[in-house]
Amino acid sequence: MKLKRILSGIIGFPIVALILIFGNIYVIDVFFAIVALIALYEYFDSFKGKYKPVKWIGYLTCMLIVFLHIIPKEYLLYTVALIVSALIAILFMQVVFSNMKTSVIDIMITFFGICYIVFFLSFIPLLHGMKNGKYLIWFILIAAWGTDTFAYFVGSKFGKHKLTEISPKKSIEGCIGGTIGAVLFTLLYTFAINKLAGLEISYIYISLIRICSKYFKSNRRFIGIKHKKNNGDKRFWKINSRAWRNA
Repeated sequence: MKLKRILSGIIGFPIVALILIFGNIYVIDVFFAIVALIALYEYFDSFKGKYKPVKWIGYLTCMLIVFLHIIPKEYLLYTVALIVSALIAILFMQVVFSNMKTSVIDIMITFFGICYIVFFLSFIPLLHGMKNGKYLIWFILIAAWGTDTFAYFVGSKFGKHKLTEISPKKSIEGCIGGTIGAVLFTLLYTFAINKLAGLEISYIYISLIRICSKYFKSNRRFIGIKHKKNNGDKRFWKINSRAWRNA
């Protein structure tokens, strides 16, 4: 497991970094549409044998990421509202036209997967396309790397108190170390781009955002672990711990 984690970082990080540095907004949109497609496939597969999510509508929403920078900005919000409304309508129609072979739970799993994976992932190419986005996008990668690196080493060396029974290997010390590492790397990067790129990003503001995102990330990871234990399937955990460590 440790070897896989190291290899995923060594291989995955440079690929994402090269695409973000040299790819234009359309290349990045296509890349994250493919990533969303793979992640959603593994998400749906984790429910295999128990539920029947509406896969085709989920995969279709992944492809919509490709059009993020093709749709005019002034119409983007209206387009998203229209898509969400149409999505809900189509999912409920699926229940009716399938003669209840598709259950309400199936469409709930589908909708949650779209929100959890596709919706959140779409913010990465959107952020990159914003003003100074080429600098802001690195907060995600640097903070994620800083969190995992510090959490791993601090937890391995000083971790003595379990954080939760859901994941016995996670320690309070590791969680604190990960938070400190994330904030530290974030502040160093903020200082660098403020000086070199002439930006004026607030250190307090960015630190608070990093701490809040660390809390969200921890809860997301615990949900993935709990799902794996309940279903005896590791795929859902893989997309959380490995595929997104560097993105």
